Amino acid sequence: MTTRRYKPAYNLPPIALAISLLLAIATGLSPGLDAAGAQTPDPSLDFTDAIVVAPVSLSPQEEKAVTMLIEEVERRTEIRLSRASEFPQNATRPVITIGPARSLKSFAGPYASVLAGGALATEGYRIRVEAAGRPASVIVVGNDSRGVLFGAGRLLRSMRLEKRRISLPLNLRLETSPATPLRGHQLGYRPKTNSYDGWTVMMWEQYIRDLVVFGVNAIELLPPRTDDDADSPHFPLPQLKMMREMSRLADDYGIDVWIWYPALDEDYANPKTVEFALKEWGEVFKSLPRINAVFVPGGDPGRTQPKLLMALLEKQTSLLQRYHPKAEMWMSPQGFNREWMEEFYGILRTEQPKWLKGVVHGPQVRVSLPELRAQVPAAYAIRRYPDITHTRQSQYPVPGWDAAYAVTEGREPINPRPLEQANIFSRYRRDTIGFITYSEGCNDDVNKIVWSSLGWDPEANVVEILREYSRYFIGERYRDDFAQGLLALERNWQGQLLTNGAVYSTLAQFQAMERAASPAELLNWRFQQALYRAYYDAYTRSRLLHESAIEERALGILRGAGAVGSLAAISEAERVLDEGVASRVSADWRGRAFELAEALFQSIRMQLSVERYKAIAVGRGANLDTIDFPLNNRLWLKQRFDEIRALMDEPARLKRIAEILNWSDPGPGGFYDDLGDPARQPHLVEGPGFATDPSFLQSALTGFAYQADWHRAWWTHAESLNDSPLKMRYANLDGNADYKIRVVYAGDSRATKLRLVAGDSIEIHPFIKKEFPVRPVEFDIPREATRSGELNLAWTREPGLGGNGRGCQVAEVWLIKKK
Repeated sequence: MTTRRYKPAYNLPPIALAISLLLAIATGLSPGLDAAGAQTPDPSLDFTDAIVVAPVSLSPQEEKAVTMLIEEVERRTEIRLSRASEFPQNATRPVITIGPARSLKSFAGPYASVLAGGALATEGYRIRVEAAGRPASVIVVGNDSRGVLFGAGRLLRSMRLEKRRISLPLNLRLETSPATPLRGHQLGYRPKTNSYDGWTVMMWEQYIRDLVVFGVNAIELLPPRTDDDADSPHFPLPQLKMMREMSRLADDYGIDVWIWYPALDEDYANPKTVEFALKEWGEVFKSLPRINAVFVPGGDPGRTQPKLLMALLEKQTSLLQRYHPKAEMWMSPQGFNREWMEEFYGILRTEQPKWLKGVVHGPQVRVSLPELRAQVPAAYAIRRYPDITHTRQSQYPVPGWDAAYAVTEGREPINPRPLEQANIFSRYRRDTIGFITYSEGCNDDVNKIVWSSLGWDPEANVVEILREYSRYFIGERYRDDFAQGLLALERNWQGQLLTNGAVYSTLAQFQAMERAASPAELLNWRFQQALYRAYYDAYTRSRLLHESAIEERALGILRGAGAVGSLAAISEAERVLDEGVASRVSADWRGRAFELAEALFQSIRMQLSVERYKAIAVGRGANLDTIDFPLNNRLWLKQRFDEIRALMDEPARLKRIAEILNWSDPGPGGFYDDLGDPARQPHLVEGPGFATDPSFLQSALTGFAYQADWHRAWWTHAESLNDSPLKMRYANLDGNADYKIRVVYAGDSRATKLRLVAGDSIEIHPFIKKEFPVRPVEFDIPREATRSGELNLAWTREPGLGGNGRGCQVAEVWLIKKK
């Protein structure tokens, strides 16, 4: 445990404690009251008229901490706390006193001797409320400059800040230091992000301050040239100038500055390319007032053989340290294929480069973090680069995400996943020095705070983290309601949307908060984000129910084709499908989502539409543009209807209609799996699963590849990553029968070849390309594979490949018993 209640210098028996409480009430104690006016067990002290005491000997970073405390209190309460440099001897007002341990005697007044003694770890602090005397006081003592900063942040999180009122819990006693040395987030000012590119220097400072309050000690910047457009219509400043400002802001607060710097050029074996890179990077290095480390990804983007990349980075390290002598160089093996991974390990083991400080584990690293730690020499630290910003086609996808959400909300939605993020955090934290998360905007704001808080105290309760988040950012009266709302938003994404009626309950909870909110609260972008998600989720479910019912009506009409004729049946079915689009449901929820999208653009520059807000692409968080994407088979069916109309005779047309109606029927003794639907994949071997394998390196996961005119079953698929096989297992087969397999190879990796093997070595087909256009293909299963009554199937992609690891993707499987 890194956080504990501070043990006072005295121990009071219960009766003495009761007397001290009475004395405290006489000196300004305000017991908390519940809705009925009864006293709650957590009384608080009134600090509304407090004075802030801080020594004159503060460093610039410590001075910034005091300024942050005063300004954030004022922003929330409209109270500007006065300030003094010495503890008042005969004060009649409460005192908030803050400073470093080295200056304890100069600012802690009568409490200096009580707080003296005992060493805190780096960045640690003590906070102590004294209520027995006059005036009531709270003392914040930082072990060092960052301890003062984080102590001020923790005090802000502990305060109850309401309009024209400040209070603190009577029993506040803390002595704490962080468990994780590195706790940070990437803040990328570039066009690709869904909000960051519209932020001003003032907005950046506020966000950095918000992160600091929750214990963040590093930010990661991006250079002017990345795998992105050269400019954004939202930029208030050119990229290098804003980068310089953000470095300055971090220096003002005394936190670290990292740079994520991809090596993008084609040929680093060419001396001219290296010369160009040194000049380009050097301009950035010398422009920034603070750089603590540079992290170069091996891929995603960039693709350079390890020996060439590391030769470049050795030169870049010398250049970096010319301007920032203590700065470090880090790199990752992201995107490396198997051969390059072995080369990378070999260089670390045999050459042991001194210029390299450590290795980063991030998206597209083909091995797990524990395996990377086992292979990398102990001399090199490991840092995490977890993707907290994406929901699919990512390092940590939402497990079993419903296709309706994947189609509409997309890859970068507003995505509070507090419990899932806590699981991801806890998996491998002991193998690293900490983390700087991968972020593409403020859509992942809740996730940032969860990681920051757990980085400080891994034993922290996630619900309490959300309560602190809600109280500090939304308001005291939302402490529990908003926290529970965030948990409900995470539950919205669990299980099948068709049966998840709690989605409507989630919206009702947020609507109740919305109705009670003040104008200022309605302008709060974090409040707006949660409302947007609640309305969006509910609208999506309402539309899914509607469109599913419409499709079922159309299929019911097709079932009567033998009686009314094929052409009449498909015409009526098509009319029903098209009417379903015209008759929009829950228009008020949809309209409110559009209003909130506008509010979010105004408040935090979220670009939820390409056309309206000039987002760089629909896939970059612009899910207002996908809010009405089809959720049923309407377009696929209309294509089939056109094909049927072109047939010349009625029996052929009726046969094609029957194929539609019996699409998933494997026939007598057969089996069907929709591998993209967690509810319809009984033969899929899932593996360990999200709980213990959140990156799905050893587990089957649900993947997505949406095309509106595909069969809905093709929008999703089961997939395995890298060289792991995708497996299915059948039992209780007829050992005397012959079987064949019908399979649909869909997915987003068309060029990847797949091989299918039964048992250990019976090849059903060799490595083949996927069919495009996508269609079912069939293969015979040798009798020897099923003779035992069991069948084990395994798909693999070509071994040893690098990149994102995807490609082994299977959408539908029919195991058909031959007649």
